[in-house]
Amino acid sequence: MFNGIMGVYYRELMVLRTRWIKTVLASSVSPMLFLIAFGYGLGRYTSVNNTNYMAFLIPGLIAMSSMNQSYGVSTEINISRFYFKVFDEYLLAPVNRWEIIAGEVLYGITKGLIPVFIIFLYGIIVNAGVQVNLLFISAILLHLIIFALIGFIVALIIRNHGDQVSVNTFVMTPMIFLSGTFYPVEKMPFIVQIIASVFPLTYSVKLIRYSLIGGNENPVKLIMILTLIMIVLFLIALKVVKKVEV
Repeated sequence: MFNGIMGVYYRELMVLRTRWIKTVLASSVSPMLFLIAFGYGLGRYTSVNNTNYMAFLIPGLIAMSSMNQSYGVSTEINISRFYFKVFDEYLLAPVNRWEIIAGEVLYGITKGLIPVFIIFLYGIIVNAGVQVNLLFISAILLHLIIFALIGFIVALIIRNHGDQVSVNTFVMTPMIFLSGTFYPVEKMPFIVQIIASVFPLTYSVKLIRYSLIGGNENPVKLIMILTLIMIVLFLIALKVVKKVEV
């Protein structure tokens, strides 16, 4: 039953094995620069809701960097689809369509966990005081599944690399800066708060941050919202696969 999932996942892991150094470097350098610029540059003597800004920033960096890696499966699917026709081979294989989705999502989770470990190491170095717990594991898994699904859907909807660049420019980049990654959404202008409420990253940042440093959020509500988003995205992914197949 799960042979299709493992087949897709194994193929992607073999590709990752050839570029793991680049993936690790990409997951290391960008968060480090944000940590230096925002954590030490702007936030050294700043607190947010009575929390040291460095401790506030680390969960945001975890959410941002892991999102970039899990969503990044869209580029790889796009390339394998248009240039190597790998996705066509998946569709011709005797596997269920949900297994293809699950295999790619599992790969997105794997990629997304790389910056999580790296930024936790940064957190230890700067003494941010963040610790892994069961709620964090649940939060990060929901987070990675959601953005791997978004990457999968985008990869199948777009028709060329130019369209993907547009999605990154007009959707993903604003999402990073407006979803509470670096600053609380509640302190942004009201119109920005409305826009942020549409972004799934807003809810996953809140849940990840709450799981690591606490706060006034309702974790049950956030988990319910993210679970609903995940289910909707999975159904959309199934529909998109069937449309591509036709």
